[in-house]
Amino acid sequence: MSESRITGAAGRGIPVRGDDIDTDRIIPARFLRCVSFEGLGEHAFEDDRKNFSDGIHSFDREEFQGASILVVNDNFGCGSSREHAPQSLMRWGITGIIGVSFAEIFFGNCVANGVPCLTLDSSQVDEIQGMIEGDPGCQLELDVENRSVHAGENTYPAGLPDGVQRAFLEGLWDSATLLLDASAAIDEVNARILPLQEQS
Repeated sequence: MSESRITGAAGRGIPVRGDDIDTDRIIPARFLRCVSFEGLGEHAFEDDRKNFSDGIHSFDREEFQGASILVVNDNFGCGSSREHAPQSLMRWGITGIIGVSFAEIFFGNCVANGVPCLTLDSSQVDEIQGMIEGDPGCQLELDVENRSVHAGENTYPAGLPDGVQRAFLEGLWDSATLLLDASAAIDEVNARILPLQEQS
């Protein structure tokens, strides 16, 4: 199971400011018709990027290209339960998210896709967003095992539910791998059940 363990995520940060950013803003509804998630990354925040009124959206700014840690504010991922939202962020290159809070279904979809989402208080998130806006090369690290966020020289205690922490550290978040690892046990159960079904 060790290959499925997730102990954290690290890289340069990209800030997206604003509370209550919903999944329709993360990935507009017209992209839900796709057959697979391939190519969704280029459409992350597409309408926000086209209609951004305050300069250039973070996802289009040259200095944030290649960044992998998204830093957001309160109630991120609210709205509909589409899995396309975390999929689009992952395919843009996001491997971890720091925020004040996350909508429950969005958070669960991130966990199911192996993307750790750690929470900090509002002032700490604002501080980190300002830090990476001032220095886009600043390195961030999400530490799942110690439930902390490292930003430059600073370390912040972070929130992560016990069950989610355990799922990441023990590889339990990856349901497909769990099923594959249990294939021998599944075959054994099938071998016991099939004769009983044939008798009935």
